[in-house]
Amino acid sequence: MYGLVVLLDFQKIDTTAKLDAKTLFDLVKLSFGVVAGAGALVALVVAYRRQRVDEAGAHRDATRLHTERFSQAVDKLGSDSPAVRLGGVHALAGLADDAPDDGLRQTCIDVLCAYLQLPFTPDPGDDPAHQEEHHRHLAFRKVRHTILRLIGDHYRRPRGTHRSWQGCDLDLTGVTIDCNINFSGTVFGGSRVNFSEAIFAAGEVSFDSASFSGGLVYFGDATFAGGRVYFGEAAFSGGEVYFDDATFSGSTVSFRDAEFSGGTVYFGEAAFTNGLVSFRRAAFTGSTVSFSGAAFTGGVVAFDDATFSSGEVTFDDASGQPPRGLLAAAGNPVHPTITIPWIPHPRSVDPS
Repeated sequence: MYGLVVLLDFQKIDTTAKLDAKTLFDLVKLSFGVVAGAGALVALVVAYRRQRVDEAGAHRDATRLHTERFSQAVDKLGSDSPAVRLGGVHALAGLADDAPDDGLRQTCIDVLCAYLQLPFTPDPGDDPAHQEEHHRHLAFRKVRHTILRLIGDHYRRPRGTHRSWQGCDLDLTGVTIDCNINFSGTVFGGSRVNFSEAIFAAGEVSFDSASFSGGLVYFGDATFAGGRVYFGEAAFSGGEVYFDDATFSGSTVSFRDAEFSGGTVYFGEAAFTNGLVSFRRAAFTGSTVSFSGAAFTGGVVAFDDATFSSGEVTFDDASGQPPRGLLAAAGNPVHPTITIPWIPHPRSVDPS
């Protein structure tokens, strides 16, 4: 107020010793306005505090209810009945969907992953003497396959929508995958996804058009021993993906049309001993891909029509037969970032 007086260059404020009715009425209105404003401010603060208390109470109630349901679902997973276990799996998946916070959602996902990591009795076969054990094995196998299917469904849903698990960690260390599983279109971004020591034993596992970005993805020590695993048109960008010490034997693993950009992919010490591993038409752009120490001792590893630009692909200390399609790429001056120890001077190689 003083600043306005100075700014407007008031020389004098008129004063009067007489208090008339109009001035008195104005003072009364001003007093009531100040009191009402102060009262409204106090009421607003009290209402805000009450709302915070109510929200905290509602969150505690939701957490308590979630904990009770969680305990019941986990108890079902320990049942001797495959049907009850299957109900527990769906109950835990529903709890993850309805969890009041990300921490409780992650706990539900961790329990489902831990169930997949538990050892299981091998199939005794179709021998009539073990028919009951065979049927029991198939029933419990169905429970494991259901968890894998639910994981694919939930990581396929857009992040931030209901029933989406994107952004949550996924630990499938040592899991055996022996069925057809659809992970196509899933998004593993900004989280830790662990398939290390996993065994891809049979069936068809599809990561087609999946996105691995901005996080850590582990396939280290994984064994691709049977079936088919597809990473067609998958995008590996802005993160770290590890296939180090993985074993590719007796299966088909396809990275056809995959994109490796802006991140790091390690195939160090990987063993390519049998089967087919295809990088046909894969694009390596602005990323570091390392096959250092890899052993190409059998099967077929193909880089036909793959493109390499503004990144680095190294094969330091690799051994065995050079993968198909690399000789032409290394002899092309457009691809100066390929380091192949089998070829002393890659650019001087005649592609023919």
